[in-house]
Amino acid sequence: MVVRNRRPLFASAVLVVGAGLALTACGPDNADTAGGSPAPVATSAAATPSTAASGPATGAPTASTPTAGGASHTATRPAKTPPGARPSGGKEPGGSGDGGAGTDARPCDIQNLTVQAAARAGAASQWVIEVRNTGTGVCSLSSTPGVDLGNSAARDQSNNIKPILAAGTLRFPVAAGHSAYVVIDLDPSGATTGTTPGINELNVLVDDEGTNMPLANTRNFPLPDGAHVLNPQMGIYRSTVAEAVTSMTSAGK
Repeated sequence: MVVRNRRPLFASAVLVVGAGLALTACGPDNADTAGGSPAPVATSAAATPSTAASGPATGAPTASTPTAGGASHTATRPAKTPPGARPSGGKEPGGSGDGGAGTDARPCDIQNLTVQAAARAGAASQWVIEVRNTGTGVCSLSSTPGVDLGNSAARDQSNNIKPILAAGTLRFPVAAGHSAYVVIDLDPSGATTGTTPGINELNVLVDDEGTNMPLANTRNFPLPDGAHVLNPQMGIYRSTVAEAVTSMTSAGK
């Protein structure tokens, strides 16, 4: 009886050991790396965010990537294009014989300019400012001159009247021997009452950007006695008086 009972126990043990060997034999062939270390365990997508989720791919635009692409003359000068800079709009058309130099032309030197101002024939309230380049090469002016109207005897000129300007920021090129014109209307409404009293002077700084032409270069032109000044408006530099008048009429619109 004892011998009979030990044989089944021995057979069971053999079956258990055989099953273990079979499981070992079924494991993957590449369970170990070439150096004998265990193969790395792959992480889940939830545990390690993908590159696309953590940031843009190389060369992709980000949020900070820049995209390609009538003001009033107040006590502070309007923002304008720095001398020699070319705005995104390119060169200003209709330059005064600039020979292709456009807004790249160097700023004009006051020593090579003549400045005149006179009433426009047939329009008593309109004055024509002419700036002529007497130099030997093309030069450029700010889009408009710096202009104000005041009393020549006043010690404080800070409250002088400044005209409403037509739109425009590009520098204006003037070829040698050519002129640039600006027209200002002292009283566009034609009013004879409600005008500002005591205005007898038109002050002109031909380049209003302030970097190459200090205020000391301002030219002063006397106005006739009793000149009516009310909400004056002014255009930008143009190649002819007719074009300057057209620009003036667009001021404030």
